[in-house]
Amino acid sequence: MTRITPWTAAFLFGLIGTAFAAGAHSQTALSQTAPAQRAQTQAAQGPAAPGEEKMAMGKPVQPTGPMKIDFEGKSAEWTPATLAALPHKTVTLYNEHAKANQIFSGVELIDLLKPLGVAEKPHGKQLRLYLVAKGADGYQVVYSIGEVTPDLHDATVLVADTLDGKPIGENGPLQLVSSGEKRPARWVRNLAAIHVKTAE
Repeated sequence: MTRITPWTAAFLFGLIGTAFAAGAHSQTALSQTAPAQRAQTQAAQGPAAPGEEKMAMGKPVQPTGPMKIDFEGKSAEWTPATLAALPHKTVTLYNEHAKANQIFSGVELIDLLKPLGVAEKPHGKQLRLYLVAKGADGYQVVYSIGEVTPDLHDATVLVADTLDGKPIGENGPLQLVSSGEKRPARWVRNLAAIHVKTAE
């Protein structure tokens, strides 16, 4: 059996203590460096865009301009002021998120599509049309042309400009709403654009 002298034991303990101290110093340096590296990365990336910052905070993103509808090279822009001149329809819808009935007033979507050449009573190949409605925060939903045409479907799809008799507020200025749905997953707040497309 190998005998360890007191001198050898002291030498070994000294090595262990030195290694411990070096490890602790390295860990401290890493913990101090990490925040500095994160700060440098954020500085290199620059500040968040206004829309991204609002989305991160969970606040609605307001559109930066009129709501635009386009179809086959033609387009139209709408604001609450220009919608006010058109016939309005009022519907009472249950909002599953708010757990309450809400009264929306606005213009039926089909009435905004017709001036761009969308058929009021589509048939044949016209039934290949569908709509992509987009909110200012990037949220998108899809409707078939049949779902927004009273000639084919019982539901009412509105571009609403008032809620309970008042301007829509933070979810506006325009909001796409639809009756006949169990939950408002396809309602689009802060409505920014509607693109009419043709399925291949």
